[in-house]
Amino acid sequence: MTENADKKVEKNPEVTEKASRRRFTAEYKRRIALEAERCTEPGEIGALLRREGLYSSVVGRWRRQLREEPLSSSKKSNRAASPKKASAAKELADLRRENERLKEKLRQAELIIDVQKKVSEMMQTRSPEKTD
Repeated sequence: MTENADKKVEKNPEVTEKASRRRFTAEYKRRIALEAERCTEPGEIGALLRREGLYSSVVGRWRRQLREEPLSSSKKSNRAASPKKASAAKELADLRRENERLKEKLRQAELIIDVQKKVSEMMQTRSPEKTD
């Protein structure tokens, strides 16, 4: 044990200092999804996942995408909207709602003004009759 303690501990070359998100090409996704689709025996998919170092949810998503749409390596596949985009979308929705509310208020105001004009016209036509 003292021999090991005296030796310098070397860093593991397989461990990176800073973890980074893995990115997969569309071809790799397609290949793994198709290979998973061909698995028929129990445990084959598990062996595939262990061999490739993937999670079942990722491969499941790729299989579903393969059935529904072409696979892509874009970031949008499993990311939520960024907070900046989410706040912009919320602000846009709020502005549209306010715009609709103001349009309705304007419509009501125009109706009231039209009624007031008609009442005013009616009052002017009756005014000469009452001077008798």
